[in-house]
This record gives sequence, C-alpha cells and structure tokens, in this order.
Amino acid sequence: MNMLAQFQQNQKTMSSREIAQLCEKEHFNVKRDCEVMFKGLKLDALKFEGIYLDSMNRQQAEYLLDEELTMTLVTGYNIVLRNRVIKRWKELEQGVDLNNPIQLRDLLLGYAEKNIQLQQQVAILEPKAKGLDRIADCTNVLGIRESAKALKIGQNQLTQYLMDHKVVYRDQFGKIQAYQKSIDQKLVHVVTSAPRLCGSGEKVFTQVKLTQKLITRISAWLEKGVAA
Repeated sequence: MNMLAQFQQNQKTMSSREIAQLCEKEHFNVKRDCEVMFKGLKLDALKFEGIYLDSMNRQQAEYLLDEELTMTLVTGYNIVLRNRVIKRWKELEQGVDLNNPIQLRDLLLGYAEKNIQLQQQVAILEPKAKGLDRIADCTNVLGIRESAKALKIGQNQLTQYLMDHKVVYRDQFGKIQAYQKSIDQKLVHVVTSAPRLCGSGEKVFTQVKLTQKLITRISAWLEKGVAA
C-alpha cells in the first residue's frame, strides 16, 4: 500500500525515505534499522511496506511508520536527529507553527519527558534482558558443565564460584558435593544413578545439578559484575 492510500485512510505515517532525509542517513540504512525494530517487536515488516518510484521510474520499497514506531526507531539516533523527526511529525499531525516559540517549546518538552522515561525503562530492563539471554536454554536442572555453557562462562570459573559461595565443596576424593543447606534452599539437586556393577561390587554415583533458581541468581550476579 503506498503513502497516498495510507493518508486516504486517515492514518498518518512517515516514510523511511523521509526519515532518512531528516536524519541525513542512507535510505537502505534506515530500512535496515526498521527491519531490526520490526523483528524486535515481532511485527510483520510486510504490513508496513509501501512502494514508490525512484528517479528512473522503477518501483522501490519503503516502510511507512506511525508515530509510535517512528519515535521508537529514532530513539537510537542522536538528539539532533530525533529533534528533526519530532518537529516534522508534529507538522504532519497538528500543523504546528514552528515559528511559535512557546508552542514549539511545550511540544519539545513533552517529547523530551517521554524520551527520558523511555531511556529509564531501557536502563531497568536491559540488565534483566541480558540475564534472561544467559539462561534462555536452561530447563529444570543442569549439570555444572551445562550450566556454565548456558551462563557463557568457564566450567572451572563456575565451580570456583560455587565453592566460594558455599554452595558446593570437594570431598576427600576431589568429588564435588552439595552442602545440605543448598539442597534445602532448592539451589541444587543431587541426582543419584542406578546401581552399577564395579570391580568391588555395586555402586551408586551422585551428581550435583543446579536448579533454575540458582542459575537465575548467578546470572543476576554476573550482570552486576560480582562473578567477573
């Protein structure tokens, strides 16, 4: 659907081409930024695609964004570029008189407050998102090797960290064992194997596995640099 059709349906949009002009960027770079945004928001890019004719009368693709998506896109650009887009959007939306300093100041202050709030939300959510990325592959309980892989740290580093924080210890044979308090707090789970026939008779083997609770806690510590 082209831009004219969009406006005929009373849906105000700003094209990726116009954003590129306002932000002094190549159109293909702005289109790429749009596609990254669509992917992050789980939106179908085709729903926002429009067609225009280039200087050689060839059909080319662009994206048509509403106000929310436009502001989301340019939040990552510098303040001068964001300011240009904000001014242009207000022209489209309200026919703003840019020569009226009082009206313009009020509008810009409003958007500045929105941008500050958005940045504060990002600052709060980003560490949590990073932590979730670390444990995205974790389900139920994992061995130390698998936990280290999910947390993206070395196995020895994780083992030492668990020992330093009194979660596990090494017995006289050098085997990792769990403290009872760690089991009681559901930080670890001890898995016992079925009896196996050995040279000295039947034996059972145990393995310490980390629970989701502990992996999540370690992930939070890592993001704060505690375990670095």
